[in-house]
Amino acid sequence: MTAFILPLSDPTALDPENVGPKAANLASLTQAGLPTPGGFALTAAAYRHQLRHLGIEDWMREYNETDRQSSRKLSVQIRLAIYQQPIAPEILEPLLEAWRAQRADGSGGAVRSSALIEDRKDANFAGQFESFLGLTDENEFLIAVRACWAALWTSHARRYMENHELSPADTAMGVLIQPVVAARASGGGLSETAEGQMLISATWGLGSAIAQGEVVPDRIVLAKNGFLRTVHAGRKNHQETCLHGVAAPELVPKELVAEPCLTPGQAVTLGRLLRKCEQLAGQPVEIEWAMDDSGFKLLQSRPLHVEAPIVPDQIWLQHPGLSGHPAGIGWGSGRAVVVNCECELARVAPGDVLVTKVAGPSLTHILNRVSGVVAELGGSTSHLASLARERGIPMVLGVLDATRAIPDGAQCAVDGVAGVVRWLR
Repeated sequence: MTAFILPLSDPTALDPENVGPKAANLASLTQAGLPTPGGFALTAAAYRHQLRHLGIEDWMREYNETDRQSSRKLSVQIRLAIYQQPIAPEILEPLLEAWRAQRADGSGGAVRSSALIEDRKDANFAGQFESFLGLTDENEFLIAVRACWAALWTSHARRYMENHELSPADTAMGVLIQPVVAARASGGGLSETAEGQMLISATWGLGSAIAQGEVVPDRIVLAKNGFLRTVHAGRKNHQETCLHGVAAPELVPKELVAEPCLTPGQAVTLGRLLRKCEQLAGQPVEIEWAMDDSGFKLLQSRPLHVEAPIVPDQIWLQHPGLSGHPAGIGWGSGRAVVVNCECELARVAPGDVLVTKVAGPSLTHILNRVSGVVAELGGSTSHLASLARERGIPMVLGVLDATRAIPDGAQCAVDGVAGVVRWLR
């Protein structure tokens, strides 16, 4: 279309330097004939043009050259300028034209960050940027676009970048704009686990409840040849749905809380799509998916790093244990610190095992000092599980009554491959 707007069907949308790896990977799936919602990308060139339009290029150059305190102030100034100032006319006109064309049927829209530095093997940035669902109002849509641009400069994103020796001043942000899928069920998938199998997680409604670690999703294991191995129903007591273009949380009917979201046939079909994504990427992948009345839609595919399992010391096998959803990496031990509120996180010392209720992205900042994480909610394809795999931290999620059963201060071992946590009596 233009240098600023690229439909995912455009061959130049395959270049991650144009649209970011998230959008480029989705364009690859789309152009390979796999089912996706479609949509278009606002390019990295648009982000850079907007910064020139705002006249803040000097701040960008200064950011890398100043001390930490001054760089923090500059990041706030940059973020506020992006948030508060209008979008350049050269971007605004084609952006609104593409948005209106996509919304011609009255459906809501999704706006998702697609930074040039995310979805790398050693830095996937899961949950670090912004996504907005169910947008129908044009003003809200434009605010969401600016928020995605500004997400590159938030404090938690900058902290993550600093840990990987990256800088927001040296990169750019693409934006992915798509129709919202009216999802009956959603989730994630791993094309390869440490045991050489495939894994699918599933919940009712939109997949944000899984990504944020708010429910225990269904856990479906398939052999690499696609045969269904096991289905473990989760505890899915609430869901997020998108009705008439508005995303809203609601309770799941009691009879569906522990009912699998996918039939065996649907699970096998999704497994085939997962293998096709892996073949297209030429390596193991992690996907996000949704299922509406017409079938499955692939929402994301990114590289997956798989670690070999570690055999624990036999002494641990003699002690009580609880099972849950493995994050698929590592084995570690340490003092169990039971945390029921974020205000207690200061108690977690280097080498401790964090035991908590919800394993959400807000815990990202303590991953660099724990030897393991155990949580009562969440599943293997949540954002925090992705970050734990990236950093080699064992994690077991969806462990029923973990905060009550595991004594605070006990020596604890976490097997992030088998999905078992044990403690010394």
